[in-house]
Amino acid sequence: MSATLVIMAAGLGSRFKGGIKQLEPFGPNGEIIMDYSIFDAVRAGFDKVVFIIRRDIREAFDEMIGNRIGAQVKVDYVYQELDCLPAGFTVPDGRVKPWGHGHAVCCCKGIVNEPFAVINADDFYGRQAFEKLYEFLTTEQSGDKLKMAMAGFVLKNTLSDNGAVNRGVCMVDENSMLVDVEETYNIRREADGKVYSGKEETKELSENSFVSMNMWGCPAGFIDKLNERFEKFLADNGSSLTAEFLLPEGIDYMIKHGEADCKLLESHDKWFGVTYAEDKPSVKTAISELIESGAYPAKLWK
Repeated sequence: MSATLVIMAAGLGSRFKGGIKQLEPFGPNGEIIMDYSIFDAVRAGFDKVVFIIRRDIREAFDEMIGNRIGAQVKVDYVYQELDCLPAGFTVPDGRVKPWGHGHAVCCCKGIVNEPFAVINADDFYGRQAFEKLYEFLTTEQSGDKLKMAMAGFVLKNTLSDNGAVNRGVCMVDENSMLVDVEETYNIRREADGKVYSGKEETKELSENSFVSMNMWGCPAGFIDKLNERFEKFLADNGSSLTAEFLLPEGIDYMIKHGEADCKLLESHDKWFGVTYAEDKPSVKTAISELIESGAYPAKLWK
């Protein structure tokens, strides 16, 4: 069965020409973080990649990665534009930013009609999550609800040594079905070795909790259902100049209103990202160590 990898990269557009830390080379042959995600997805079985970008960065994006990836796997593009809206809705005067990453996925309507995984462009997820998502997406599901999956990462594997991070802490039932994702802020490891969140009121967290890194597995039909939620969002927020339609909020609504089930798929790989500029050397070192261990070839693409 076919499965597609959707990469949300439209948010990179406003920072593209000035240089962006997440798009700097991390591999020995100029590979950026997206290269490793696509490499892992392709070897897991995904046979198409869809980039969600802004139309005005297409040429620069192709130069950075699109042309290279197009030689390895089928590639398509979706443009997240302000006026990519359901019938009957218009962009309010003064709005300049798109409507969030939930809107980005809605823009894939008509382009992505098969099961797909969706990820952030600037996160390194590791091989295990792609393998589990591909297996889930290509296994026949039954029942009336949408059957979804989320890659859950162990909190201690997603921390930065250079400052606090924000994470969605997952709550699941006895069958590993997602019940809730609690947005949790200012998470860091303190001098006592324990992990805490919050500022004025701190709370200790289990470092072995599972957290969301915005990596989802979605069945065919999901985008239609997400568009229904987007229409409701626009009905309530269509005149706002800043409101954003977030993908996890749309999924949370579907779960809590009986429209979808979402299974947490455990990944014990270490997540990497450039939350802080100081993270860059450690990400380079981590990728170098993975290459030395044989997890990745020194040159990803032949």
